[in-house]
Amino acid sequence: MNTIPTPKDDLEQIIVSARRLGVEIDQEEALQWLAAMAVTQSDEVTLDTRHGVYGQKISMLDFSPEELNYFREIGKIVEIPDRPGQVETALALSGSAAQSKIQSFPGDCDFFERVNLKTATRAEASQLMSEVIREKILSTARGKTFRFMEAKFGSYPFSGKRDGIEFKKGGSVSWNLDEVEKGKLWVEDETGKAQALPWSEVANDPGWTKLDWVVAHPPKRNLANASNNLDVTWESPDGEIVPLDGQLDPYFQEVYLDAESIPLFSKLAKHVAADALDGYLAQLEKEVKKYTGDHPNYGKAAKRMYNVFRLSGRYAEAVYLRELFDEPATLLYQIASTFRTVDEASQDGSEMDQSIIFEQLDQLIQKVLQTLPAEEQTDMVQRLLRFHALLAITDSNTHRLEEVGSAQAEVMEAVNTYFYDRLTGLPSIKTYIEDLRTD
Repeated sequence: MNTIPTPKDDLEQIIVSARRLGVEIDQEEALQWLAAMAVTQSDEVTLDTRHGVYGQKISMLDFSPEELNYFREIGKIVEIPDRPGQVETALALSGSAAQSKIQSFPGDCDFFERVNLKTATRAEASQLMSEVIREKILSTARGKTFRFMEAKFGSYPFSGKRDGIEFKKGGSVSWNLDEVEKGKLWVEDETGKAQALPWSEVANDPGWTKLDWVVAHPPKRNLANASNNLDVTWESPDGEIVPLDGQLDPYFQEVYLDAESIPLFSKLAKHVAADALDGYLAQLEKEVKKYTGDHPNYGKAAKRMYNVFRLSGRYAEAVYLRELFDEPATLLYQIASTFRTVDEASQDGSEMDQSIIFEQLDQLIQKVLQTLPAEEQTDMVQRLLRFHALLAITDSNTHRLEEVGSAQAEVMEAVNTYFYDRLTGLPSIKTYIEDLRTD
């Protein structure tokens, strides 16, 4: 008589494979997570009344409130503020920041914000959007604890070149601080003629909207890249909800930081498409295919696979990936991110406290010595010390850029090797990747 495998049976098979690959799984914790997943609906939202945060219950299972005050402080820098009667918002953590229970060494501080604009017309909403985003950037351009880096805002109305690099019509427009301050940037159209792109005009087709900063948190004496991905909607006078980029994002990976935003979240959630989960999974699998393709990034692929597996019922594989993110080698991911963050924070014109920048590197060296195996420590510590020395030389920008590029490439190669070996070492995940490639 054939018996149907239970979640515990599936987990035991995963544990055997994990041990062979040198990955330790906490069986009791894994069974608790499996039990919670078994009774959770994919669209169920829950509120943590003690900490005032909420989100999809599956996402909340991966969130730890331990760093909540830290994230809320950074949120004050990146969030779009409300305007009574005009702008209402709901700020959330996303990415590895929202999975702090399992991501021991998150790379960046990723935020997601729903921004709902109440105006008489859609055109007015687009202009209000351009105004509030520009005000946010200019008010947080530079300071002792932050520095604005880049905005993705607007879509190119034609194909052409920018600084000699081709762009396609409909592609996302990137803005540095100088361009935001001037309110326009210059490109060449397909005929080679110079064309100005005003900030206020690209707002009519906003596309993907994302803001990036480098931030420092004085109490923790550390640096991080902080981004805010905006999902902007227009609410017409008769209550119609219209996404300005054409699509209302689902809520499968966010942890919202203020319970007072629940009314807005509830209003917008009603307008999320019925097949949003299917679309979300399809997009994630497209990204998995990309990151396991010709230019692989198996760390990013693993993070997206985890979200696919936990939302599609492949819980045993999800448990395995949860443990991967907690392994010492994933510190390398944080190191790669820190090289970029420190470089950006120390560029010409920065007003950030330089002592925090040096302390960030010192803390990272300590983590390397405490976390990585002895055979992996020497090269990484030497890299960090060399970078530390370059930061102290005022005219070292060229050498520093070379060092950052070289160090990131070396670290990401190690990250790729680590995740590739452990993803393809598990038969079910190896088959999943191969099936995606042949689609």
